[in-house]
Amino acid sequence: MENMNALDRQYREMTETPVEKLILRLSIPTIISMLVTNIYNMADTFFVGKLGTSASAAIGIVFSLMTINQALGFMCGHGCGSNISRKLGNKQGNEAIKFASTGFFMSLVLGVLIMIFGIVFMEPLLRLMGSTDTIMPYAKSYGICILLSAPFMTGSCVLNNVLRYEGKAALAMVGLTLGGVLNIIGDPIFIFVFNMGTLGAGISTAISQVISFFVLLAMFGGERTVSRLRLSAVSKDARDIVNILETGFPSLIRQGMMSVSTMVLNYMSMPYGDAAIAAMSIVGRVCNFIFAVALGISQGFQPVSAFNYGAKKFKRVKRAFVFCCGLSMIIIGILSIVSLIFSGHIIGLFRDDADVIKIGTFALRAQCVVLFLSPITLAASMMFQGVGENLASSIASFLRSGITFVPMVLI
Repeated sequence: MENMNALDRQYREMTETPVEKLILRLSIPTIISMLVTNIYNMADTFFVGKLGTSASAAIGIVFSLMTINQALGFMCGHGCGSNISRKLGNKQGNEAIKFASTGFFMSLVLGVLIMIFGIVFMEPLLRLMGSTDTIMPYAKSYGICILLSAPFMTGSCVLNNVLRYEGKAALAMVGLTLGGVLNIIGDPIFIFVFNMGTLGAGISTAISQVISFFVLLAMFGGERTVSRLRLSAVSKDARDIVNILETGFPSLIRQGMMSVSTMVLNYMSMPYGDAAIAAMSIVGRVCNFIFAVALGISQGFQPVSAFNYGAKKFKRVKRAFVFCCGLSMIIIGILSIVSLIFSGHIIGLFRDDADVIKIGTFALRAQCVVLFLSPITLAASMMFQGVGENLASSIASFLRSGITFVPMVLI
């Protein structure tokens, strides 16, 4: 009875609250989570940058590996989360529990597989991602820690998205923010106090991932969520598993192509030396930080679109989409202008090297000129995924990185 009352309250809140207010309320915790996550990724780049250009470049190389891991986690998280929102919109609480449990345990299995595969084939993978002989020792010491924490990272992606799709973005923020703050504190301690270098950065990141995972997992106790995580609730129907994979596939494309494009960019930068790879790594982190705002708004919009689509309130879906695009473009435009003006100073914060600053400044300015347009395809992809239009979402996700970016880099 208590769970049904919670479901009714959630239904009224998601289908009757003005969409602008609802998106802002769901977006703000998500934006904070995304920014903190990007800050702690940037913390690795910032502190490791003090060790040298090759060490700084190694963080960018391994970031591609981390992105692949996140892509699989987001595939499970968005795949089950979209279904959860639509099921709750139809007041089908037990179905929501089934999809939450199935997506969560799928992510753990995928995380373990990534960990094993990555450790066994670590050096060839790092070579493929653009590592040079001088970068390799740093990349291996950082990468082993990232791989060992892979199951916790994929699991956290699902836990975060289940909370978010339920409309509990504030709960998701607590777990992600705590992990981020711990990494920011841990980086200088492990890198400099314990004199562990890039290995210390990896250990700090891994510890923060594990703690974040268990904090997010604790959110599913009591009556805080409608969804529950039960091994007994995992679906044995192959159609449900395929449904999660199909619905989450656009997220795999979105994150996976980001990793592929980074790998291609690093590989094509190899002839220009470690400074070019380090510069592109820094630019990538800065742009991801700016883009995190649009991603946070879109992720706040996604459960609104999915829930109201499930409740057959299509006008609310359209209104929410327009608001999401407009707000994202304005904020990203402002941040891009600021970053363009201070591009040289921003790159210099991470690595005080003339070649790195020169290459990075040019690349960052080029990105800032067009970055404000990215929220349109992102919001479209998120909306299509939320309402179950998986093919359209995949195409929208593939447009930027797959169809345009990679060919342009190769040319």
